[in-house]
Amino acid sequence: MMTAVQLLDVSTDTCPMTFVRARLRLDRMQAGEVLEIRFRGEEPRQNLHRTLAEQGYTILLMEFGEDGSGRLLVKKEG
Repeated sequence: MMTAVQLLDVSTDTCPMTFVRARLRLDRMQAGEVLEIRFRGEEPRQNLHRTLAEQGYTILLMEFGEDGSGRLLVKKEG
């Protein structure tokens, strides 16, 4: 059974707000749910996945576009 994916677009935010908004959304989700985070810029590209992984979230997918955009699929663990 495929888990529904929630979407969070932080592409207009700058660090550390990209992490803050992602963390706030993940805190409201149930264990096992997946959040797709869309972002833009070098700082979130380098730091967002690492910081979320350090906080105990599972990074399922990282994709980076040529235009500086990117997306992460992050699973909230139980």
